[in-house]
Amino acid sequence: MNYLAHLYLSGDSDEIILGNFIGDFVKGKQYLKYPEKVAYGIRLHRNIDSFTDQHGDVREFAALLKPGYGRYSGIVADVFMDHFLASNWPTYSVYTLRQFSKHAHAVFLSNFGLLPFKVKQFLPFLIQHKRFESYAHQENMFQVLEIMSRRTSLPANSEWAIRMLHQEYHQFEALFRSFFAEMIEYVETDFGVKIARP
Repeated sequence: MNYLAHLYLSGDSDEIILGNFIGDFVKGKQYLKYPEKVAYGIRLHRNIDSFTDQHGDVREFAALLKPGYGRYSGIVADVFMDHFLASNWPTYSVYTLRQFSKHAHAVFLSNFGLLPFKVKQFLPFLIQHKRFESYAHQENMFQVLEIMSRRTSLPANSEWAIRMLHQEYHQFEALFRSFFAEMIEYVETDFGVKIARP
């Protein structure tokens, strides 16, 4: 799961939203240094990732991307799933994507001192470019992958990825919907997360 999905799956707790957002940047037992509910969000992030990695729909989703990305196909799958969440947002949330994004930004900024250094570095860019809202539009996916390929070890194969997104769009979307329904049930049932759904 990518950033938007992790935030959505945090429910209505600002502390859990914060912990879930920084989860990738807090290693090992470092989560114990954070306030209790933030630490809960970090642990939730890890459980979401485990559930995602083991899910058959996600593996099928990533397999479609393997010819162009190999072992990095799961990363592209995460980005594309954020697109399907954003593009179908009214199905999943009582808030608009803009309302949700602005609230998340406010949570990050009001807790800036708790953010890991790497998050502090990219947060201004994320807010300035309205990254979460941008996921809703297919035409923005190319730019997202290009930025990731420049800043991370993700292969620079964005044009191929976008062709696959167009070619297999309906299959990708069906896999996402099937998987995400189970993911929502998982976090609500096992972790007591309350998500404001229509």
